[in-house]
Amino acid sequence: MDPVVTDRADDPSSAGGPPPGRPAGDASGAAAAGAPWWRDAVMYEVYIRSFADTDGDGVGDLEGIRGRLPDLADLGVDGIWISPFYRSPMADHGYDVADHTDVDPLFGTLADLDALLGDAHACGLKVVVDLVPNHSSCQHPAFQAALAAGPGSPERELYLFRDGRGPGGTLPPNNWISVFGGPAWTRVPDGQWYLHLFAREQPDWNWRHPQVRAEHRGILRFWLDRGVDGFRIDVSHGLVKDDALRDHPALGPAAVGDTMTIATAGATSGGAGGSGGAGGSGGAADSPSAPSLPTPETGFRELFEPYSWDQDGVHEIYREWRAILDDYDRLDGRSRVLVGETWVCDPQRLARYIRPDELHLTFTFSLLFAPFSAPAWRSAIAAAQAATAAVGATPTWVLANHDVVRPVSRYGGGETGLRRARAALLAMLALPGTAYLYQGDELGLPQVDVPPDLRRDPVWERSGHTSPGRDGTRIPMPWSGQTPPYGFTDDDVTPWLPQPPDWGALTAAAQSEDPLSTRVLVRGALALRRALPFLGGSTHPGGTTPGFRWRDGLPDDCLAFDRIAPVAAPPVAAAPPAAAPPAAAPPAASAEPPASATPPEAALVCVMSTDSEVRLPLAGRLVLASSPVGYDGATLLLPPATTVWVVPRSG
Repeated sequence: MDPVVTDRADDPSSAGGPPPGRPAGDASGAAAAGAPWWRDAVMYEVYIRSFADTDGDGVGDLEGIRGRLPDLADLGVDGIWISPFYRSPMADHGYDVADHTDVDPLFGTLADLDALLGDAHACGLKVVVDLVPNHSSCQHPAFQAALAAGPGSPERELYLFRDGRGPGGTLPPNNWISVFGGPAWTRVPDGQWYLHLFAREQPDWNWRHPQVRAEHRGILRFWLDRGVDGFRIDVSHGLVKDDALRDHPALGPAAVGDTMTIATAGATSGGAGGSGGAGGSGGAADSPSAPSLPTPETGFRELFEPYSWDQDGVHEIYREWRAILDDYDRLDGRSRVLVGETWVCDPQRLARYIRPDELHLTFTFSLLFAPFSAPAWRSAIAAAQAATAAVGATPTWVLANHDVVRPVSRYGGGETGLRRARAALLAMLALPGTAYLYQGDELGLPQVDVPPDLRRDPVWERSGHTSPGRDGTRIPMPWSGQTPPYGFTDDDVTPWLPQPPDWGALTAAAQSEDPLSTRVLVRGALALRRALPFLGGSTHPGGTTPGFRWRDGLPDDCLAFDRIAPVAAPPVAAAPPAAAPPAAAPPAASAEPPASATPPEAALVCVMSTDSEVRLPLAGRLVLASSPVGYDGATLLLPPATTVWVVPRSG
């Protein structure tokens, strides 16, 4: 799952200046060409608890992020997305929000947030904050008022309170289960039950109530007025529920049983981790033999739970929000963004969230579920591109986040997992559209097996200790040094989650000095992506769009595609004489040339091998490789799990 950031100041990018080569204001190269910055940006997720601690309590904070902004600017990202920092009892580490318009003292103050925004903009970095609209904390004043007011009160209408079923109402109102394990209903002393799709400390709002909608519109404006560049919307597909709260047909009556029964059903299936999931590979989306009940690791839960996810009514909400951001954009000329965490399997239904009057972007999670194979990657990429193109949008690619198993471990662990993760990262960064990195991706960090007595994720308890939860992907960042806490906090402070003793070679400082490190690889890819704007995929002057073209006729274990630089749009012919019939408008430039036209030459070729060595004739110049390769300028020899970028030449 996930959360948001802030009475508008002038654009702080006017104060000071960005590092050399990085434009102020709109950060990406596309912005200078007239396209919104978010259409091809590379953003970096900061999980605030685990990024950098400055006050010595072992938990990351806003000042920690502010102090590391130069590192992020040096890496080459276009902006950051920050996980929730609002006032919260921390039952789910900030995703249980008690006040959406203030900073929790654990993380700092509103003044700290303002200083962070100013410094980030001065560095040319955008700041996107987490909005958590599906639920509140049980300590939120509105929920406390609902508990006090009792059944039938207007206060309870803001949440989803219902009478129970069975004798005396002792059974939950329906068979829905929590993402974290166990029933999705908790009974209160007066006998009613309230819905919580996550932990019992996170009651779901009733999004059919106009007051809920109005208050969240006010939250958007509060943070926009402080100068944030957009919002990442937690559980964006879950806000609206079925009117009648019907039983899910696939679950059956057993779903209202005890936590252990629910949590262990199909627990060996894997799953890439959904909103709140812990995640492995596989899961409901890619296997017809998926478990009969969703577990904390299940990602695309609408396949099992059609009445609690991806309801049509959610789109009306996002049209309201988009209108608000469009108004702000028109007022000062800045571009802002709404990014959805939308766990919807069907690419066509996913694309509905990014129609022109709704969200700007939504995460494309298909690569989280795709096995590390060329056919699987091609299928996932092609489906996402086709669906988003149908609504005039582009995909937003991700390989990791704070809810899922890190790629190194998801792809097999050890040296094999690291090779595959590096190859996957380089291939993803060559795709057209936006990309989101998760902190530590640039270091090739593996998943950590946190000892049971040190686990902090509510999933661990709610699942009856059958799911380890998400702690293993949230280990505090290693910045420098040879022993914990690796510069994350003061040397005599124990971080909130334990760091492994063998991460000395993985720190950002160590990798910055190693030309073959993952950090140097990612930094190089981002530098090239900035220098070669066609790698992003935004529209450029004259209405042209950089192209994408698959390379066919390759070995089964090889994925390859061309990125094509935009060409000047043909000039518009002079208007014909009045007596003549009107001439047809010239066709818009596109990635696919007309059949009669000469195919455009590739500006860059991306090739990825998966399980086998690949030998490929390809004349050109090697500019980047995820692992050592053999190349004489004419023939490319790729070991397994390797990606290269090649600038081709004809002849």
